[in-house]
Amino acid sequence: MKDLELLVTLWPTFPHFKRFAQDNRLAGIRLNSAMIELEELGDELQLAQKIGGQVPLYFDVKARQLRVAEVIPNSNYLELILNHPISVKTPTEVLFKAGEDCAVLDKVKEGKHLIFQGGPHYKVKKGESLHIRHPSLEVGGSTFADSEIPKIEKAKAAGFDKFFMSYVESQRDIDAFRELVGDAYIIAKIENNKGLNYVAKEYVKKDNLALIAACGDLYVEIGRPHEIMGALKLIIEKDPQAYVGSRMLLSVIHSPVPSFADLLQLSWLYDTGYKRMMLCDELCLKEDLLGTAVNVFESFRETYAHEIQEQMAVEQYVPMVGKIGMIQLAEKLIY
Repeated sequence: MKDLELLVTLWPTFPHFKRFAQDNRLAGIRLNSAMIELEELGDELQLAQKIGGQVPLYFDVKARQLRVAEVIPNSNYLELILNHPISVKTPTEVLFKAGEDCAVLDKVKEGKHLIFQGGPHYKVKKGESLHIRHPSLEVGGSTFADSEIPKIEKAKAAGFDKFFMSYVESQRDIDAFRELVGDAYIIAKIENNKGLNYVAKEYVKKDNLALIAACGDLYVEIGRPHEIMGALKLIIEKDPQAYVGSRMLLSVIHSPVPSFADLLQLSWLYDTGYKRMMLCDELCLKEDLLGTAVNVFESFRETYAHEIQEQMAVEQYVPMVGKIGMIQLAEKLIY
C-alpha cells in the first residue's frame, strides 16, 4: 500500500546498491555520512549519479551526535578524541555499540580528550558513536563538526535536496542547518531527551520538515527502556507524517523467518500512526539480509496494512449504506 513507506541505508559502492535503487517497493535510500571519509565521498556521489535509479536519495548529516574522531593507542586504558567538546561530571558510565558495551569515563581534558578507567570489552574504532547519559552532559562548539561541513557542501553540489539531521535538540539546530541547505527537505532525527523536549515544546510542522524517531540511539539515550512507547507516541502526535527507524526486523539476521515480536512491533507502529519506516544499517550491509527484510516488510504491507485500510473504508461508509449495504461494500473491497 502506498501509505506505508520503507527506507533503507546503502552506499553506491555496495554490490547490491543498484538492485535496490531500482526497487519500487522502497521510498528512499539513506546515505549515512558517518560511514565514509570526505576523500571518498565525491566518488560515491558520482557513482550514485551514474547508477541512477528510481528510488529517491537522502543524505544523512551528523550534527551534535558524539562520535570518535581518533583513538589514541594505549595498552592500559581507552583514550580517545571526540568530534565535539563536552563537559560532564566524572566518573560516569559511557555506552558503546548501541548500548551493548560500556566503560567508565575518568577524565575529560580540553573538552574533547577522554580518558577511561580501563576500557570496554570490544575494540572502539574511529567514527563510532557513544552515549553519555549523565544529566550534567553539555555538548559545546558549533552544531556541526568541522569535518561535516565539507560533506554537506559536496552533497549539495551533487544535487541532494533531501537530508537527515542527527541529534536535533532545538530550533537553533534546524536554523543552523537551513543556513547550509536552504529550503531542502529535512528529516530531524530525535535521538535523546533533549530532542524529545524540542518535539514537545518547539517543533512546528512544515512541508519541508519532518521528524523521525531514530530508535537506534533514542532507545539507549532515553534512559528507562519502557519510556520508548511514550516517546514514540509523542513524536507521531506532533508530526502525523513522522518516520520511525532502526531496531525492527532484526530477527531476520539470524533466520529468514521473522520473529513473532518483530511482526507485532510493525503492527504496533502502524496502528500508532507511523506510515514511514526505515531499516537499520546492520540489515542493509548484506544483500541477502536486506532482501529478506524487504520481502517481510512487503508481506506485512500487503496483508496487515491492507486489511486495516479495508476495515477503515468499510467503517467509514457504514452510516451511509446500512448493514446490508455494508456487506455489499465489503464484498466489493475484498473481491
